[in-house]
Amino acid sequence: MLNLPLAGLLAQPALGPSWLNPESLLDALGAWALWGAVAIIFAECGLLIGFFLPGDSLLFTVGLLVTTGVIDQPLWLACLALTVAAFAGNIVGYHIGRVGGPAVFKREESRLFHPKYVEKTMLFFEKYGNRAIVLARFVPIARTFITVMAGVGKMDRRRYFIYSGVGAVLWASGVTILGAALGSIDVVRQHVELMLLAIVLVSVIPVAIEFQRERSRSRAASTP
Repeated sequence: MLNLPLAGLLAQPALGPSWLNPESLLDALGAWALWGAVAIIFAECGLLIGFFLPGDSLLFTVGLLVTTGVIDQPLWLACLALTVAAFAGNIVGYHIGRVGGPAVFKREESRLFHPKYVEKTMLFFEKYGNRAIVLARFVPIARTFITVMAGVGKMDRRRYFIYSGVGAVLWASGVTILGAALGSIDVVRQHVELMLLAIVLVSVIPVAIEFQRERSRSRAASTP
């Protein structure tokens, strides 16, 4: 167990099944909480089987627990470790897609991994450019699959790694620092479930804005 009982610190249960609650996961990891979080972030960003893991809420909770002293590690170390994990996960995911992806996507019986998804993903990259790589970080599930599809589509390594690194810093460090900044506020600790829901909603705002802009441009182009 951690240094302090989470039940007393976090008054509200987190979203999702209990075994996926970030505070439950971290509590079960005890003194290894930070390093367990690092492994989870790596799996979510780089391994297809990690798409269901609680990335955003986990980062926020780690920041909250660091600033309240439950996780006995400095904030800078937590941010550094989580950012490296997010970036390393993307590197692994990219190469999984580049090496093993084509064989998987060629299987006709595969419903999840279909060639048309690769084509659509590459069109998405071409359409939105480098922003797509950064924005995908903030969208649950998408951040897992898009990195593998970038490898399948043989996206330029240098370009992908650079902007994946930018996204890793903004997402992993940014959300963790947000949790640390808000962790000292009583109302936040008492309504963690609402805060985690807010993170999920806020994470899709950049994509929603980009989608609306594209719709506006399309309408303007089609208007005589």
